[in-house]
Amino acid sequence: MIKAPIGLQDLQRRIYAKAKAEPSWRFWGLYVHVCKAETLRVAYKLAKENKGAPGIDGVAFEVIEREGVEGFLEQIRGELSSGTYQPMRNRRKEIPKDGGKVRVLGIPAIRDRVVQGAMKLILEPIFEADFQAGSYGYRPRRSAHEAVNRVAESIVKNKTRVIDVDLKCFFDNVRHHILLEKVAKRVNDPDVMHLLKMILKASGEKGVPQGGPLSPLMSNVYLNEVDRMLERAKEVTRDGKWTYIEYARFADDLVILVDAYREHDWLIKAAEKRLREELAKLQVEVNEEKSRIVDLAEGGGFAFLGFDFRRIRSLSGKWRPQYAPKLKKRTALLRELKEDFRRFVSQPVARVIKVINPKLAGWVNYFAVGHASRCFGYIRDWVEKKIRRHMMRAQKRQGFGWKRWSRRWLYDGLGLFGDYRVRRFTPRLKAFPT
Repeated sequence: MIKAPIGLQDLQRRIYAKAKAEPSWRFWGLYVHVCKAETLRVAYKLAKENKGAPGIDGVAFEVIEREGVEGFLEQIRGELSSGTYQPMRNRRKEIPKDGGKVRVLGIPAIRDRVVQGAMKLILEPIFEADFQAGSYGYRPRRSAHEAVNRVAESIVKNKTRVIDVDLKCFFDNVRHHILLEKVAKRVNDPDVMHLLKMILKASGEKGVPQGGPLSPLMSNVYLNEVDRMLERAKEVTRDGKWTYIEYARFADDLVILVDAYREHDWLIKAAEKRLREELAKLQVEVNEEKSRIVDLAEGGGFAFLGFDFRRIRSLSGKWRPQYAPKLKKRTALLRELKEDFRRFVSQPVARVIKVINPKLAGWVNYFAVGHASRCFGYIRDWVEKKIRRHMMRAQKRQGFGWKRWSRRWLYDGLGLFGDYRVRRFTPRLKAFPT
């Protein structure tokens, strides 16, 4: 994790405190901070930490390191200061999705990633002060696990009627003029606005590129008014300490939960109507095929951030939420691992384990906050069989070698990933403390 210098951290805290104290304040004099050497240096380190492929210019981090990072950053700083900086066109890359679909990434050149990263470092504290409690995507010290936990807690509080909303190609359809108007409500710096406009235009006539450091922040700015509307809905329907509506949003993944009592039936229609009105203002389409209203009390379920949510009765007779990895997420993981075993079929087992361990660790760590024991057991057994079969083939033998190698030896001797524990979620501290 990259830690910003004390000077930059102090600047971010002061910007955040000002924005929090004065919600209508428009910030000026920001561009000079974007151009500072320390800001660009941190932005470069963040870009390098995130790795990523080269942009359309083909320049990789290895080339920059070889020729000198400071010279590279000084050139960017000079172009920004003189007003001659021009972002390059983003390189398009297609990433396969479930169901044979693809997600198109717009990958900026590294120099442009550095500039976007510098912009984010300065602008993020402003908008963090404006963002709502139910927004979790791409925010400092917030995670998908917190969003999942918020949904689970809402189900515990008997909010069992769920509006499951899917936004159609959200990132590709962000309207630049609407986004710029929203940013301008908080930023009164012509140079920053001009730079932001150039960055957006590098991705095309509309949309924010999935692959640019600035895009996640801008997507949250774009949808913040939707979050505000949902927060207002919570407050106007509040009865003392009780609320009858809750929501959680992670980027373009949104769920709204409404109280189970029939006297609150009107809330479902009202919330859905207001949501569609706000989305229409943003020219954001709802994917009608994937959006629905479900009632957990009637045995329904819904998906959120890769988890399948349902409500079940515990052994003590109480209702509780159950959330486990979606079947298609498990299938996708096993498909990827199967391809690794196929590609390295003639390689030593140590090589195979070196390839699959990071994938297993990442997948398991993400889904370990739910009720994943059964799913994890299936994956563990599947991987063990594949490893055993790989070693038997290396010896030109049939079977799985159950008596040749113990389970403990696979993990202690070979170093196969084996931490399949389901963990209790622990919330993080809030961002930008004052």
